[in-house]
Amino acid sequence: MGSVSKNRENTNDFFKGEEYGRSFAENIMDSLLRVEHVTISYNGEPVVQDVSFELKQGEILGIVGESGSGKSTIIKAIMGLLGEEGLVTKGDIWYLGESLTDMSEKKLRRYLGTEIGMVFQDCKAALCPVRKIGVQIHEAVSAHEKISKKETRIRAGEIMKKIGMDDYERVLDSYPFELSGGMNQRVGICAAMIMHPNLLLADEPTSALDVTVQKQVVEELLMMRKEYQTAMILVTHNIGVVRAMADRILVLQNGTVRDYGETKNVLDHSQDPYTQKLMNSVLHLKREHI
Repeated sequence: MGSVSKNRENTNDFFKGEEYGRSFAENIMDSLLRVEHVTISYNGEPVVQDVSFELKQGEILGIVGESGSGKSTIIKAIMGLLGEEGLVTKGDIWYLGESLTDMSEKKLRRYLGTEIGMVFQDCKAALCPVRKIGVQIHEAVSAHEKISKKETRIRAGEIMKKIGMDDYERVLDSYPFELSGGMNQRVGICAAMIMHPNLLLADEPTSALDVTVQKQVVEELLMMRKEYQTAMILVTHNIGVVRAMADRILVLQNGTVRDYGETKNVLDHSQDPYTQKLMNSVLHLKREHI
């Protein structure tokens, strides 16, 4: 599968501290997703080291940090998309009590789309440019269940209307190049949510959009959480998006965890020097009164 080393070191010891003082089995079953002491390496060189966090149903976790800090690598590891050179060399990733790191590629594929969805940074680039949107969504759904094209359109239309795409018939009959960046991003959200997954992984979902469309996409993702109790991992550079969406936040630097906790506590009251520096780097504009 590329993301799993069969010779990796098992680290099934549970988290340190009173909060995780229960048995190992109780811990993993209580969480939707649980990442335990994970190290990820490319060509034998660790790029993410000893990262741990958990996610409960309906919760949103924001992962922030500078470029190259390992944010997207963690998402790729969950999806099994590290490629031939990437391996989870230590630790475990648990989804509903099952180890994704030990799961076969065939079994993991059954989870992707149905249980775990993905919104890419540039959804237009993830779509085939010469196939209509409706056809691509139907192909994605029919890979997991027997469904007619008509039923797929109905289901896609229901989600598209929820996220402000009232002209969904036109969208489904369009090619990606006929749609704006914001519309393609909404198509990506629809494709990720059409199977009503428990977990949505969003990798910089607003970075390629202008500010007004960013706000709309944030509101649409929050609406999906409210409607379907979807848990989300949000990878972003945008501290404003994290503040608006995330229940908890994980701060990474050079592949290691610098901070982890409730969003307001981490953003406003962190004792970690790197987190403080990251927050101070956010641009704040003030109007001068003359």
